[in-house]
Amino acid sequence: MSNSILLVEDDERIRTSMRLALEDEGYTTSEASSAEEAIESFSRDPSDIVLVDIMLPGMDGLELTRRVREMSDVPVIMVTARSDTHDIVAGLEAGADDYITKPFATKELSARIMALLRRARSTMASSQSYIFGDLAIYPEEGTVWVNGSEVHLTRTEFRLLCELAENAGRVLSREDLLDRVWGYDYFGDGRLVDVHIRRLRTKIERDPGNPEHVITMRGLGYKLQP
Repeated sequence: MSNSILLVEDDERIRTSMRLALEDEGYTTSEASSAEEAIESFSRDPSDIVLVDIMLPGMDGLELTRRVREMSDVPVIMVTARSDTHDIVAGLEAGADDYITKPFATKELSARIMALLRRARSTMASSQSYIFGDLAIYPEEGTVWVNGSEVHLTRTEFRLLCELAENAGRVLSREDLLDRVWGYDYFGDGRLVDVHIRRLRTKIERDPGNPEHVITMRGLGYKLQP
């Protein structure tokens, strides 16, 4: 069965070009020209992955991503015509798993999609539970608890936390985490790691600005404090 992709792009020419290219790669696609149309389409028939253009008429791609996140933890890739750091970070902060900047090669987009889908559908190999003070991680159940209350993480945030937990006390570089969590090698962007670490801290740390669990090792990467 082919993977389904929802394309959210207001420019019909670009949307059609992307659809044809992705269908040539073997994906099944559906289209939406606005955020409102995308929400209706996704609510009716959820796709395996969503490509969201950041510049949409009316509700923009950032707000659409937040709405999708309220409904699902499906992988979301933000598509932007600008490489401005603010736009990229804003998209990731809104809940996108990755971003790609126009113009892009179809092969690169397909590789990013395959990597996210592969990670989203694979199961956590570890049956071990991890307890770090008030933080409890249960990979087999896919749950995380802080101070006895369950917290909701996206699939990417959960995988990131599990990788850190499996290597507690060991520093993992951004490159290590890109490879293990996103499955990226040559086209990975360290900002993906930094923003997801920041989002993760807001959910598991008592004081995200002074973290006790996920520690930054300046110039090296991150580690989970055992």
